[in-house]
Amino acid sequence: MNIVDLVESQIIASVVDEKDLDIACRSNPNVVFLLTGDLLTSADYIKKLQSNGKTVFLHLDFIEGLSNSKSAVEYIAKHLKPTGIITTKSHVVKYAKEYGLVTIQRIFLLDAAAIEKGIEMVKSCNPNAVEILPGIMPKIIDQLVNRLPHPIIAGGLVTEKKEVLSALKAGALAVSAGDHSMWNYDL
Repeated sequence: MNIVDLVESQIIASVVDEKDLDIACRSNPNVVFLLTGDLLTSADYIKKLQSNGKTVFLHLDFIEGLSNSKSAVEYIAKHLKPTGIITTKSHVVKYAKEYGLVTIQRIFLLDAAAIEKGIEMVKSCNPNAVEILPGIMPKIIDQLVNRLPHPIIAGGLVTEKKEVLSALKAGALAVSAGDHSMWNYDL
């Protein structure tokens, strides 16, 4: 499955609190990153979002009660059934691909060494897309777009529409945002 074909709105709703689920269900973005929940609630959250036409990516690193093991990924694929997962762990990306999940590798760009390490990780696990944080660095987004054959999603510290537009102009496929006031930008 090609993530480029999944993204209709260039804003991705990052749901970091249960109270924002209803807002996400009514918002423009068709893709939702789910960064809240636990082993007991995640299935209900995913079903709710999917029943409202949302494509859901579960951020495995944030879901309480699930480990980063192969069996946890199998459980997610067979029982929770999101479209895909997000993780900072390249071995989890590899497991998720085995179970047919669309994968997003999240990398933190703290300095030049972190950029190089992130590129190495992405090349080793070959995710469907890469989410970079912070997403307010158009120059770095442009560099990564030219160095990686993967779609880039910018996220983190993006608070204004002009920052979203700068990231998109630099080549990002989309921008993930936890601020629900940004979810209805017409992009």
